[in-house]
Amino acid sequence: MKTIIALVSVIGTSLFAQSTPATMKAIVVPEFGGVEVLRKVENVPRPELKQKELLIKVFAAGVNSFDGVLRSGKYAKIFNMQLPWIPGYDIAGTVEKVGAQVTKFKIGDPVYAFISIPSGGGYAEYAIADENLAALKPATLSFTEAAGVPSVAITAWQALIDKANVQAGQTVLIHGASGGVGMCAIPIAKSRGAKVFATASTANQDFLKELGADVAIDYKTQKFEEIAKDVDVVVDGVGGETLKRSYPIVKKGGILVSLVGRVDQAELTKYGIRGVALEAEPNGDELAQIGKLIDAKKIKVIVAETYSLADAAKAEAKADTGHARGKIVLKVRDEAK
Repeated sequence: MKTIIALVSVIGTSLFAQSTPATMKAIVVPEFGGVEVLRKVENVPRPELKQKELLIKVFAAGVNSFDGVLRSGKYAKIFNMQLPWIPGYDIAGTVEKVGAQVTKFKIGDPVYAFISIPSGGGYAEYAIADENLAALKPATLSFTEAAGVPSVAITAWQALIDKANVQAGQTVLIHGASGGVGMCAIPIAKSRGAKVFATASTANQDFLKELGADVAIDYKTQKFEEIAKDVDVVVDGVGGETLKRSYPIVKKGGILVSLVGRVDQAELTKYGIRGVALEAEPNGDELAQIGKLIDAKKIKVIVAETYSLADAAKAEAKADTGHARGKIVLKVRDEAK
């Protein structure tokens, strides 16, 4: 009898070890630099849970243009980033384990999350997320599609709703609208009843219409200030001259939300408008609301390209160009497994 019990114990331990291994495959950044630092997949220890955290079995991870900025080390001191570092903060997968104080999720739940930017951890087979940063995956999306949503959708939501409080009948101008943030910002503004102007290159004019823009503006051949005048809200994902030229077109009392740089208080005062430089913060409750809009077919998620985990360098090189249409996603594992 003791032999049988011992055998069952060994088998049980073996099965557990197989389902949740102590190590995992991940892209590890040993030093800050260009895409060449993403040179290989390594076997590293699987992260350990804290009481209010989820261990997520990652199926896919979103790739963003900001990933390259982080990889360069530009914000290493500001974010207190520690090497070696696993990139990635947009993930989708299933809950593998839950911390002792987790109340919102259970093992097996399909989730997506915008995890800590400086801590990273998304380019891996397993990742940790505080339960307040995750939400159930939209039922209408695959894991690959869902991984392209969290940070860009949260950015769009916080710009348009938390900061601008867009209302029905207002007008909104979105700069650089063919990327991930625009993919979500256009339909979020439309869902609030706003009229949307959106800028992108010549090649992306039809794409803007597909996303729901009322007026598509080709920044290469048109001056947006001659088309979008006296708007209630500007969301700027471009910066530089585009930001400077945007102050005069915001109606008095309106707001300019910059996603890429500081706003000029003197210009805000000059035109009698409000302004804010947004740094998006992970928020599971907002992600859940976004998921409802996705399942209601009000936000269309478009994945431009997918890459394997081993091809993370190629994925980030594409993201570094800033010209991806929709989202770039790493497929960490097959969704059937």
